Amino acid sequence: MKSLAFVLALLASITVSRGENPFLSAQDNKPVSAKFRGAEWGDDIAQEEIALSAKVVTTRVASPGWGQIFKITFTDIASRAAQRRQILPEYFIVTDDHIYLLNEEDNGAAVKKLAAADKAPEIEQGNVYGITEGKFEYAEGPWETTIQLKGDLCIFESNHNSSGHFKKVVWKKGVGLVEYSMGRGAAADGFRLKRVKAN
Repeated sequence: MKSLAFVLALLASITVSRGENPFLSAQDNKPVSAKFRGAEWGDDIAQEEIALSAKVVTTRVASPGWGQIFKITFTDIASRAAQRRQILPEYFIVTDDHIYLLNEEDNGAAVKKLAAADKAPEIEQGNVYGITEGKFEYAEGPWETTIQLKGDLCIFESNHNSSGHFKKVVWKKGVGLVEYSMGRGAAADGFRLKRVKAN
């Protein structure tokens, strides 16, 4: 009887832990919002940088047996720029040990398909955005990507070695997204947003 109880407890713990990535996970589908602040720059901005802020909303949109899928949206974007910056939402597939960018033409339709899938999909290396151990390096043409762990942070950095284009995404254990930055050209356009610590 004791052994049966042990097996049932073990199975329950396995079920609970499935898809629980320390850098991005949720217990339910309720949206979680956080304030982000930073700066933006570009050819149409007179100064070197001006202040930028946004509300970042993280929502679990599906939880298949093998992981979770999240949508991260950027709302209430504000700065003194003449033209308000638009930041497109991103979708991420999350397993126990990886975070992947969902990069389909119709992400909404892709989420529905993935939610009904029995196992995690095959993901291209170029869409790896987070790891839980070790270090990740990937190059495709002029793009070079590294993902490394520093303390409780997982830092994704991708750079185009000739144009100056870049993207940086930082995840924090138990928190989620804490930095989101990207730019193109030699400071032709870009922004940097960091999560504001809750009081």
